[in-house]
Amino acid sequence: MRAVLIKGGKGSVDNLYVGEAPDPVLKENEVLVKIVAFGLNRMDIIQREGNYPPPPGSSDILGVEFSGTVAKLGPGASKWKVGDEVFGLAGGGAYAEYIAVLETHLLPKPANLSWVEAASIPENFLTAFQAVVLYGEIHGNDDVLVHAGASGVGVAAIQLARINGARTVTATASTQEKLDWLLSLPNGATHTANYKTEDFSAVVKGVTAGKGVDLVVDFVGQSHWDKNIDALGRDGRMVLLAMLSGSTVTSTNIAPILYKRLKIQGSTLRSRTPEYQAELIARFDREALPKITGTNGTGPIKTYIHKVYPWTEIQNAHREMEANKNSGKIIVEVV
Repeated sequence: MRAVLIKGGKGSVDNLYVGEAPDPVLKENEVLVKIVAFGLNRMDIIQREGNYPPPPGSSDILGVEFSGTVAKLGPGASKWKVGDEVFGLAGGGAYAEYIAVLETHLLPKPANLSWVEAASIPENFLTAFQAVVLYGEIHGNDDVLVHAGASGVGVAAIQLARINGARTVTATASTQEKLDWLLSLPNGATHTANYKTEDFSAVVKGVTAGKGVDLVVDFVGQSHWDKNIDALGRDGRMVLLAMLSGSTVTSTNIAPILYKRLKIQGSTLRSRTPEYQAELIARFDREALPKITGTNGTGPIKTYIHKVYPWTEIQNAHREMEANKNSGKIIVEVV
């Protein structure tokens, strides 16, 4: 099959190319999917650079989310039939014509979603669902702070917080254009802060009349740590999804964690067990997927596409994400 490969196994964006790779071999309870489209995630860049190895047993090919049609059933697989339209989550291998994936990690593609829209959902929305609903324990009338608000996961987290009753959702981003866009979305942010020019902890204290937020969803890590702790109110929760600014906080005051009774939860998805992922996917299918439509749909949650590239332009797609230009999801089509 053809797949997006990396010259030398790792390197810069210039090392990406479409070449030949071995066909996937189906294991017990796996399904072969012919891929139509796949989503880009920041972890793809980190893996391409050699700093994020895939989980044991997963493909070394980049990509964890995709949409496509069932092409073949592996031994023991019975949930799907050849020709079914699906989308799903994998530990790797989505930048390819075909992918082998556990049958429990696929969802039926809703008729009201395009292939591109379906491919934009799995990693973003499952990560956001885990952060906001499972670990974030969102309650009605919560005040929420979401960092990297214009990213795919950020947009998903904002909407999930809103439909689960959040009183306010403050989103951070780096440009006024992104902030204005987030405020314009149905069930989008209620307030915003430019983290480059504003103190977001001061902003949320103003929004909450000094109380602070109940939940922080953070991708940034080191540079946001102290302000996140300051922004949280009593009994607040913070879910840490990534460490884009670095992992080491050289000096911090831990007293507020004690006195405000804060709960801080690290959250990963790719490294979780297949059983955990399957349970999360099943719960997401029940509680959230029926509410998701495309940008022009009428559902309370929408998936927003920043730009679609053919996979012959995979280098440009990675450059777009590296430059932090996207508001919404970057999707690539297999052509």
